[in-house]
Amino acid sequence: MEKWTIFKQKTPIKEYADCSTDLSGLFFVDLCKIRYMQKKLIVITGPTGIGKTAVAISLAKHFNSEIISADSRQLFREFFIGTATPGPEELSQVKHHFIQSHGVTETYNASRYESEAIARIEQLFADYNLLFLVGGSMLYIDAVCNGIDEMPDVDPEVRGALKLKLEHEGIESLRLQLKQLDPDYYSEVDLKNPNRLIHAIEVCLTTGKTYSSFRTNPKKKRSFSILKIGLDCEREVLHKRINARVDKMVEDGLETEARNLLPYRTLNALNTVGYREFFDYFDGKTSREAAVELIKRNSRRYARKQLTWFRNDPDIKWFHPGDISAIVDYINIQINT
Repeated sequence: MEKWTIFKQKTPIKEYADCSTDLSGLFFVDLCKIRYMQKKLIVITGPTGIGKTAVAISLAKHFNSEIISADSRQLFREFFIGTATPGPEELSQVKHHFIQSHGVTETYNASRYESEAIARIEQLFADYNLLFLVGGSMLYIDAVCNGIDEMPDVDPEVRGALKLKLEHEGIESLRLQLKQLDPDYYSEVDLKNPNRLIHAIEVCLTTGKTYSSFRTNPKKKRSFSILKIGLDCEREVLHKRINARVDKMVEDGLETEARNLLPYRTLNALNTVGYREFFDYFDGKTSREAAVELIKRNSRRYARKQLTWFRNDPDIKWFHPGDISAIVDYINIQINT
């Protein structure tokens, strides 16, 4: 006896499976083909400069889908050159979400992104069976795939006092304070990142508990399945790509963009490679030529950090960015099994 089910969607099912009868938007589909219609989020990630945007646009066009950006800087409308934000030509090819969608003065973090991105993904899955989550912001991708810990509200006065402490006593004072308050988190946090140090300390001081106690890492269940694809290439090639991209950014006006962002330099969003080096140049701490070289060096370092993070995820299948056909074949196999 044949089994049938009723499946309703706004995009033509004939692109995905053989259909029998159309009854006002209700399609009767053989159950053996229903797997193809399960909602699947395809993650495209990798190091900075690897070419994620171009690959994602090719894939989204091929599968007639849309792109949700997972870049923590491209979502700010004041940023463009320094964040390699997709331009009008790229955006005209495929619908993108979370590109220049928020103001730089807004309070924005991975928790807010998780809430907004999941809501948008669920909305888009009413029209699509496949969607693409694209970017290299590690915490943002993890927030969508696994969820993040719920953190308590903190006292803004505590945060202000800690920022003053950083300004007057330096980052070492924050390191020592965190080591006393939460030695477990101290042993794993990036000790060069003052914002993470401040956040952990403010949680400790506001709640009277360690920051580590709130990091329970519960993996949240999603209503869709997730397929992760990573892009990588030879180190020498990647470094050349990064250096060339920085040269292009400078040629396109990165220095001017950075000058226009000077009023916001104290915001966390401006603690970004490409802007902070030019800020030092504006302050007379370095030369213009040295600032550009530092952008290249720091971009390469960030790429290594990204790769170290992503290489620890066994669910990521790695491809060369030029292997579009291989990626398409891989996706087709995964959605048909």
